[in-house]
Amino acid sequence: MRNAEHGNRTSKGTLALSGWRQLIATLVSAAQGLLPLLLAIAVLLVLFSLWVPQGRFLRFDNLIDLAQQVSVNAILAFGLTLVILIGGIDLSVGAVVAVAGVVSVSLLTPAGPVVAFLGGIGIGALFGLFNGLFAARTLMPPFIITLATMLVARGFALGFNESRPLPVGEEQHLFLSLGNARWWGWLPMPVILMLVVFVFSTILLHGTRFGQHLFAIGGNREAARLAGIAIATHEVLVYVFCGACAGLAGMIHASQLYSAEPAAGQGYELSAIAAVVLGGTSFSGGVGSVPGTLVGAIIIGILDKGLNQAGVHFSLQYIVKGGVILAAVWYDVFRRRVKSRQA
Repeated sequence: MRNAEHGNRTSKGTLALSGWRQLIATLVSAAQGLLPLLLAIAVLLVLFSLWVPQGRFLRFDNLIDLAQQVSVNAILAFGLTLVILIGGIDLSVGAVVAVAGVVSVSLLTPAGPVVAFLGGIGIGALFGLFNGLFAARTLMPPFIITLATMLVARGFALGFNESRPLPVGEEQHLFLSLGNARWWGWLPMPVILMLVVFVFSTILLHGTRFGQHLFAIGGNREAARLAGIAIATHEVLVYVFCGACAGLAGMIHASQLYSAEPAAGQGYELSAIAAVVLGGTSFSGGVGSVPGTLVGAIIIGILDKGLNQAGVHFSLQYIVKGGVILAAVWYDVFRRRVKSRQA
């Protein structure tokens, strides 16, 4: 009996060790593939340090501010990475940012910050559940499903308080700390939350059987089905996770503004998608990484802040971002064609 128990423990320990080794090997491989993007970050930092007046772009306080701005987009992008990896898309995350902010702030006074926090995450997950169920159980394309929920969420946010902002009272210290607190006097709370979601997403995707199944579904859905993978369940869970990330991002955004803005989050889905695609996740599914998405979000953040501080008109900033998305998708298509020819 003791020998059997010892054998079971040894087997579980071996499996756990194997899982961590696989995670480390995946992250090392991803880091090697991200070298061109890391080089791009270095080039952009040098470029904007020369372009922005008085060399203020590389100042410590400016870089910390940049990290704080990146955090909301990165959290959205982490959720979208899993969705795009399985061949889906979620256009509703920007509108869910607004809904989560409105719902959480409306719950602060009557129910307290804990319930408000759960409400923000919950409403995001609820929209994700709706998207996931429709994507998994119907033949409707995710693009159409999430386009519809984007409109529903935006209408809900605008109609909740007759399109008026909901201010956050100065006494709501816990909620306001989500977007404004700084640990050790310099590290913003949004950056800490971003890193927590990053670590969780990385382990989930690259260190668990669930993550392996997502790669399998995105690579070949029919083969995954024949292998016994519960595709519908995985698809629903991925959209729920994406919605929960949008809920968290919405509360951080409302906390930073000291107000829940019904029009918040407009265009956020485009920046998040740009970060995911730029980070190497393929629109065709089956290829991608969470570290790549983080690097993509950093590049988008550097472009946004650098162009803004350099005095570039906001209309040109949209053109640059669109060009970056187009270039990233073109590179993905080119890379897949090269691989198919080599095979």
